[in-house]
Parts: sequence; C-alpha cells; structure tokens
Amino acid sequence: MSDRSPSARVLVLGGARSGKSAFAEAVLTDAPSVRYLATAVVDPADHDFADRIAVHRDRRPAHWTTVENAEPATVLATGAPATLLDDIGTWLTARLDARAAWDAPRGTVTPDCDMLVEAVAAYRERLVIVSPEVGMGVIPATRSGRLFRDEIGTLNQRLARACDEAYLIVAGLPLRLK
Repeated sequence: MSDRSPSARVLVLGGARSGKSAFAEAVLTDAPSVRYLATAVVDPADHDFADRIAVHRDRRPAHWTTVENAEPATVLATGAPATLLDDIGTWLTARLDARAAWDAPRGTVTPDCDMLVEAVAAYRERLVIVSPEVGMGVIPATRSGRLFRDEIGTLNQRLARACDEAYLIVAGLPLRLK
C-alpha cells in the first residue's frame, strides 16, 4: 500500500468478519484527521449489533470525527481531509427499507446508488469505502436475500470502477484487486 497517493479512493470488500473494517481503518492511520461515516442504525433492543458497533467505536482513534446514520452522498459533497465510509451494505439495507423496496422490482434503489457513485467519483480527498462481498456463497433462499445480493453486487462493481484501488479481504489478509 505504500504506492498509494494521498487522495486515492479505496474500496475494501470482504465477507462477514473478514477484517475489512480494520483494514480500512489502517489505510488511514497516517491521516491527521478522519471523518468516519457510520451507516448503521442502532436498534437498542439488538444488543449483539450494539456490541459490534461498540467494538468499531473503541478501535477508532480519538481524533477521528464520527458522523452516524448519514446519507453518504450528501456528506461526501461537503469534503473533508479524509473520510472512511463503513459500510455500504448497511446503507443499502436502509435505502431498501426507506423505499419499501424489498418486494419491489430490482433497480428501485438505483437513484440512491447513482447519487452515491457520483459522489464517490467526484470526491477528491482520501476516501476509503467498506462494503460486503456477498456473491461468493450459495444463492439465497429468499427473494429479499437475492435482491440484496444482486443490488450490492451491482453497486460494488460501480464503486470499484469509481475508485482508484480495490481490495478483497479474506481471513484478515488483503488481496489487491486494482
């Protein structure tokens, strides 16, 4: 990673518990300030998810600024010295919920995805994006599972084209794709 320019847009893909967030955070350890865009919406009744979020919070350096539950395209338009967006899968789930699109035709969230991809392509500061790679497993048994897999797969392809670098994290090990 030493050949990375300071303004590179980096996409970090990986499965659940692959180490993708930790890798993404390490990419920005030399940045004097970082804006962390957290897309998770906390459900106080979901203690397991709250614990996961706490681990992420505790791991971040104290000088990082956190923006929670944000619309990434809007926030990216404001610029910042460096930004980490974690994660696209949680954001996409919230967009599918907001548009009541779980039973709608594929592509219903395309306008949201278009805005995000355009914001990423236009972003000129350091940007690291974390997204799940879910297309390597079995075909989901439910329509909503297949919808999510298809939408995130298409979005990941578009983000990879808009980014300068892309990594796949497996078992905590990065594989540079681009």
